Amino acid sequence: MMRTVLFGPPGAGKGTQAARLAERFGIPAISTGDIFRANVGQGTALGLEAKEYMDAGLLVPDSVTNAMVRDRLTWADAAEGFLLDGYPRNPDQARELESMLDDAGVSLDVVLEITADVDEVTRRLLSRAEIEGRADDTEPVIRRRLEVYAESTAPLADFYRERGLLVQVDGIGEIDEVTSRLVEAISDSSA
Repeated sequence: MMRTVLFGPPGAGKGTQAARLAERFGIPAISTGDIFRANVGQGTALGLEAKEYMDAGLLVPDSVTNAMVRDRLTWADAAEGFLLDGYPRNPDQARELESMLDDAGVSLDVVLEITADVDEVTRRLLSRAEIEGRADDTEPVIRRRLEVYAESTAPLADFYRERGLLVQVDGIGEIDEVTSRLVEAISDSSA
């Protein structure tokens, strides 16, 4: 049983590592992107509301995101644990997550931050953009996304550090190496 949050900059390998950790620990990896797509695809009231914002190129408000996550955490597969990927994105969402978990009588076990050198993740994202044909992912755009991430995430890291839950893990290296570091960090945090 493990309840955790995984976050890190774009290009740090969160999606890959979330899937690996979820499989290793037998818990669902829950990403906000998947939740949005499921709700939109199923035409739920929250999905329709989120779609209006997404279609306009706007961020989905915290109130909608929080409601979708609250619902998703009630699913049977999350009863014994989960790994949240992409949520929370800010301290307000983190406080809302605490409230959700308090209501369920549980708490987070550990919060993992994958850290990565800006130049390395820029190189990764440029390579991915080339492979996937993302012409709009230019170096200035990628560097700006990383700046925005750093600005919005620093308070989130501080939030979890103050609660004694934050563990930072170096995300640079081979995929298996990074997975091993994350597994070790989880084991150390529960010791």
